[in-house]
Amino acid sequence: MIIFLAVTFGPSVSRTLWTMAATWIGVPLIVALALALSAAFGLVSLDLAGLSIFEQGLRSQGSRADPAAVMTVQVLIAVVAAPILNAIPVLGEELGWRGWLQPRLVASRGVFGGLVLTGLIWGLWHFPLTLLGYNYPSLGFWSGPFFVVTCVLLGFCVGWLRLRTGSVWPPVLAHASLNGVAGLALLFGDAAEPPDTVFAGITGLVGWVVLAAVALVLFRLFPVRQADRAPAA
Repeated sequence: MIIFLAVTFGPSVSRTLWTMAATWIGVPLIVALALALSAAFGLVSLDLAGLSIFEQGLRSQGSRADPAAVMTVQVLIAVVAAPILNAIPVLGEELGWRGWLQPRLVASRGVFGGLVLTGLIWGLWHFPLTLLGYNYPSLGFWSGPFFVVTCVLLGFCVGWLRLRTGSVWPPVLAHASLNGVAGLALLFGDAAEPPDTVFAGITGLVGWVVLAAVALVLFRLFPVRQADRAPAA
């Protein structure tokens, strides 16, 4: 069962460990890049000095703490500890998506088709929550289909980790890290002009472009050989 779901470090332990280290650093950097590009294109107004959105949240909870100090701690926790803390709940998902489903779809549909279908199913699984406007409050019902596209693009990046290493642990780490930093990044916005998640951030339209570019670079620079594909059992 352990090998069946790829709960090992794959055929090359060193490759998997190096990939996990790069993932730990890379996910926050990719999220930061999406936010920076969103600001550069005028799609989000940042308040790095005043942290007005974050301060607003603190004050609503009755806290008088210094926003900059609290944010620093939050960022450190999100980057350093969240990948570990979130790994426990995320593992259940990833055993299903990247551990069991992806290799079978890749074996039957090829890498591209298999990853598209895995991401599509992953996104549809979130439909009950996203239909209520989760992640994209301004879209209402349409947040569901919108997030499916996000999941497909994320699925290419996270799926590459599985294909490259033959292990489910790099995808678990990536998923756990993303859950920790994606929402936090938007708290750097300006309360006077709150970020529109449809456009800004890693799960918005700018994020789609960033994720597509990351996936393209990964598959071009580190192509997945036939031997790297986990066989269907």
